[in-house]
Amino acid sequence: MKRTLVLLYVLFALQVHAQKEKAEAYINTYKELAISEMIRSGVPAAITLAQGILESQSGESILAKVSNNHFGIKCKTEWTGAKTYHDDDAKGECFRVYPSAEDSYRDHSDFLKTRPHYAFLFNLDPTDYEGWAKGLKKAGYATSPTYPQKLLKVINDYNLQQYSLQAIARMHNQPAKAVSPTDVTAASHQPPVAEKEASAETVQVKASPGEKEKTEPQAEEKNEAPVVSATASPKTLNYPAGIFTINHSKVILGKEGVSLLSLANQFDIPLGKLIEYNELTPMDILDHDRLLFIEKKQKKGATDFHVVTAGETLYDIAQSEGVRLESLQEYNHLDATTVLKAGDKILLRTVAPVSKTSPRAPR
Repeated sequence: MKRTLVLLYVLFALQVHAQKEKAEAYINTYKELAISEMIRSGVPAAITLAQGILESQSGESILAKVSNNHFGIKCKTEWTGAKTYHDDDAKGECFRVYPSAEDSYRDHSDFLKTRPHYAFLFNLDPTDYEGWAKGLKKAGYATSPTYPQKLLKVINDYNLQQYSLQAIARMHNQPAKAVSPTDVTAASHQPPVAEKEASAETVQVKASPGEKEKTEPQAEEKNEAPVVSATASPKTLNYPAGIFTINHSKVILGKEGVSLLSLANQFDIPLGKLIEYNELTPMDILDHDRLLFIEKKQKKGATDFHVVTAGETLYDIAQSEGVRLESLQEYNHLDATTVLKAGDKILLRTVAPVSKTSPRAPR
């Protein structure tokens, strides 16, 4: 009996880990699209990604793989595109088929934006993901009574709020720019969810979709700039004003030319602690815009790894992911001055196996 319980526990743990890996891969693939859609439509990126993960089973559902339908959106009377049929609340219900995941994401945003019973959601603060989660259930998006709780758990487990904050920052600091799944995939080196062109008008598939009617996500941006040691490179950082969170730690955006001491006084933190939490060399005036944590960063990241973009250093990644620099050095067998290459995977939670040929984390 004891042996059976142990075996069941191991199997359960393996299943949970596999689901987590799939969700993180989904986020890396579609985070930029979710951000782009938030800028275009106002649907919070955190909500879009959480719905995409739930409704498409992290891109693994038949509806997502065959029909590119990531949000379980049903045909409705106005739909004139390709169709497929699944058993959901009733047998053989009609679901929309999209040429690509990008079309699914866009239709999801438009679906919420154009239907009167979802209009009240757009009066909420875009960072109020709890209000959005409960509002979607209230408006009839899903039939599951625990749908809001499921969305909130996904958002909190994977720190999806950071993508809504990034979208807000981009709207305040630069013009909105459309991002395609192809562009995102090339940048992140993550394979996209299989996308099959819907050539026939109607596709027959039998499988259980997600919770109910929906669309698709994607989005985030990484800081790009060469860095030496524990000092960040000059670059424009697009984050909101005031206190926000990265990886469950409070952080502010310090602007170039501002006194570090004045920021310490403003946010009621000793200067020494501000320097310690951000692994800085002592300075009087900020040499360029910097993310500054006002409490200790976490030892582990919100996701398993970070894909390096051109010019990023380990210190850049420590700040953008909210992970202590010493932890990243330990996990990846690197030092702060190591020059990283675009496409490298930097582990954020576990120690990389030591290679005989190189101490670097595997790509």
